[in-house]
Amino acid sequence: MIKILGFVILISVVSCKTSETPNFIKQKADVQVLQVPKATQPPFIDGIANESIWKEQNSWHPIDQLWLGAPYTSDDFQGRYKLCWTKEALFLLVEIKDDIIYDQYKDPLELWWDDDCVEIFIDEDNSGGEHQYNHNAFAYHVALDGNVVDMSTQKVGKMYNHHVQSKNITNGTTTLWEIKLLIFDDSYTDEGDNTPIKLTVGKKLGFALAYCDNDASLTRENFIGSTAVEGKDKNRGWIDANIFGTLQLID
Repeated sequence: MIKILGFVILISVVSCKTSETPNFIKQKADVQVLQVPKATQPPFIDGIANESIWKEQNSWHPIDQLWLGAPYTSDDFQGRYKLCWTKEALFLLVEIKDDIIYDQYKDPLELWWDDDCVEIFIDEDNSGGEHQYNHNAFAYHVALDGNVVDMSTQKVGKMYNHHVQSKNITNGTTTLWEIKLLIFDDSYTDEGDNTPIKLTVGKKLGFALAYCDNDASLTRENFIGSTAVEGKDKNRGWIDANIFGTLQLID
């Protein structure tokens, strides 16, 4: 009888632990892997893709996954990007074709996701997991005016302009963005001094890229990303780093 009772208690304890297991995976698998070449010289951030590292890459990566909103047409939006790195930073070249460029909020901390902007998701150790109000990963909203916003540990929007340098130039309906992104690990604190990590050959980063598209509405009409997200709720990148793809840095 005592043995049976002990077995029942053990099963109960195991069941309780199982039911309390979080939904977020810590240490995700490498998915949607992109190899990123190293640049001998860092691109100059001027919105002009005249560096050899950009010219040498013949193929672009698409931004074509509808995460939020109704289906869109190619006349409304097209997006693609290239990547490179140096030991100091990750660099992005982003080409956005958008029929209406819209920036309604002059305060960078007011509804920043409802203006046209590029959003960069980065997870320094590619571990996945929840990052809504912590810095296990970052979700940088890069506005047309260069301001950069993410959620802070205080659960409010915060400026992170010192993490991202960008320049964009629009010709007609095409905007070309050049972006330099410093990489911080999950020891980052909003209150203290932080040093970006140095990048090395073979390092893997969790990564996704997206565009908030607003064609003169009160709220954004579409949110289009670079990675395929399973399930009905695809607008999870700002909370869940498990949906990120994987960058592998190569020489």
